[in-house]
Parts: sequence; C-alpha cells; structure tokens
Amino acid sequence: MNLSSIGFFRSLRKDNKQYAVIGLGRFGRGVCSTLHRLGYDVLGTDVDEKRVAQVLTDQIVGHALQLDSTEPSALKEAGIFEFDTVIVAIGNYLQESIITTLNLKEGGVPHVVAKASSEVHGKVLTRVGADHVVYPEHEAGCALARLLTKPAILDRFELDPHNSIVEAIVPKEFDGKTIYDLQLRTRYGLNLLAVCNDGTFEVNPNPNRRLYKGEIMVVIGSNKDIDRLPI
Repeated sequence: MNLSSIGFFRSLRKDNKQYAVIGLGRFGRGVCSTLHRLGYDVLGTDVDEKRVAQVLTDQIVGHALQLDSTEPSALKEAGIFEFDTVIVAIGNYLQESIITTLNLKEGGVPHVVAKASSEVHGKVLTRVGADHVVYPEHEAGCALARLLTKPAILDRFELDPHNSIVEAIVPKEFDGKTIYDLQLRTRYGLNLLAVCNDGTFEVNPNPNRRLYKGEIMVVIGSNKDIDRLPI
C-alpha cells in the first residue's frame, strides 16, 4: 500500500453506509456480497439484465438496476452521482471501464475505486480520475505464488514492498520451545505479535509461553527476515 492509497482510505467517510457497484461479474459480486453481509446498503448495476436479476435473487444487494454506465444521463437518473463511494468493477472492458470512471468523476462522485486488468489500464484510470485502482487478478496471482512456495504462511499483509505482517504455522523447529528461548528478534529480526490455538489469539503472549507445531504465530518484520524462518 503506497502513500497515495493511505491518503485515499483516510479520506473515506466513516459514517458512509451506502455503496454503488458498477459491473456484476465475479469481482463485482464479491464486493456486493461482502458489503451487504457487513450491513451496508449496496446498489448493484450492470448492462446485463440477467446479472442484475441474479444478484437480486441471491440477495447480495439492497437494490439493483440495469443501466449503461457509459451514459452520464443513466448514472444521474439512477442517483449514482449522489453516492460517496462507487466501485467500478467492469475491468475487462477497457473502454467502458474508462468512460464510466470519467463519468463518475465528472458527475462529482468523491471516491471512485476502479478495477484494472493491466498496468496500462490502471494508469489510464488514474489519469481520468480514479481515486484508487485495484488489480485483483494480479494480487490473486501473487498470493497463489506465495502460497505454493511458502505453504506454511497462511496470510500476509504487506506494509510496504519490503515489510509485512504474516500468519504462519509454527514449524517443528519451534515445537515445545518458549518464546524467550526462540529469541525471534535477535535471531531473525522479527517481532511476535500473537499466537493462535483453536481459533483464539493471544496478543503479546507471555515470553514463557511455549509454542507447539501446528499453532499459528503472527510476526512482523522485513520480507527478507520472514523468508529466513524455518517454514
């Protein structure tokens, strides 16, 4: 996450309860479903009538409309310019994605998140006003590569290109040893944030606590140091 992304997320209204999602393919459905499940009011739109009907049937949106988002008048009539945050999930149709993003910014939408299918696509989206660009296919590919090469790392949050917080399975080399014995900071340059057993996390665990193979540990540090763990 870069500094511009941090600025974008800081600018989001904490009291915002409504989101519009344009494009109801796999990515758009995922955004709708998660927001709806979290209790937010979600308007889903797509040019495809079948996709609109499906999200209503699946009950993953509060409202859904069929419209052509490349037409500013359609967006205005649907009230989408009144939303604080709109997600453009069209992605694979570059022209429609770019025109939609431009329409939203010219219509006064404060926060526009747009899905990009390539680096060039993302640059164009930024040029026409997208406030935040996401690359879900690229991110999924990177996550898969990490999972295949480091299967003991269950999850990773990248603080920047060089540092991360990771959830990892406690390796056999650590089995039965106390946190103090392991000296993770001295030996690996890492800080242990939490340990999980049976779904319950212990934050800032006692140095005398023993770790056991198969438990989950959460550590923070440089990617170079994380890669030195015996996992």
